[in-house]
Amino acid sequence: MEKLTVVGIGPGDYDNMTVRADRALAESEVIIGYGVYIDLVRDRYPDKEFLSTPMTREADRCRMALESARSGKRTAMVCSGDSGIYGMAGLLFQLRGEAAEPEIEVVPGLTAACSGAAPLGAPLTHDFAVISLSDRLTPWEKIEKRLEAAAEADLAVVLYNPASKGRPDYLRRACDILLRRLPADRPCGVARNIGREGESREVMDLQSLRDFPADMFCTVFVGNSQTRVLGGALVTPRGYRDV
Repeated sequence: MEKLTVVGIGPGDYDNMTVRADRALAESEVIIGYGVYIDLVRDRYPDKEFLSTPMTREADRCRMALESARSGKRTAMVCSGDSGIYGMAGLLFQLRGEAAEPEIEVVPGLTAACSGAAPLGAPLTHDFAVISLSDRLTPWEKIEKRLEAAAEADLAVVLYNPASKGRPDYLRRACDILLRRLPADRPCGVARNIGREGESREVMDLQSLRDFPADMFCTVFVGNSQTRVLGGALVTPRGYRDV
């Protein structure tokens, strides 16, 4: 049966790629993805055929992958982080529709909420929300409602796509929304270049986060009411009774 594998490659370094993801790419003939993600795996799989499209051509990229699989080639679509969380898996299923072929196998990967939390400590030990600040596919009004709801629910929050050249003030706007309900000294953190050269981490309060020079290489963490900074680590307790 024709088969297309959607592979989450994690943050980009081989150490954070799953064994299953590595096997899927090694067994493929064609690897398709956004150019930046292709560059992260190209050297490890030099014998593959690589195809890519620009950032705003996700649907074209998925159609290319489906056609490649239908032609009989073992095809893998690579996604940064996880293949389903802000990845291409959903769009591939949508474009395939009710058709039975090609078979789509989803291979999960380490999303930025996990790989970014690790260098900061343990900020997500309890319930949390993941919200993208990119309004390219989601209206800002809906993003604002989600931020308000997460703050009201006392959830730790992970912010993806906090800023870009076209959206330089979106993290500031998000912090202003959160500051309506959260205290200015709420512990927060930023992980940058996760799993790549120049990886860094910073811990700060919500007021300071408002002015942080974030970019698309950053993942932002906002603690809940129980989050503390312990020995420089951002820690959200789960509430174990014997502690």
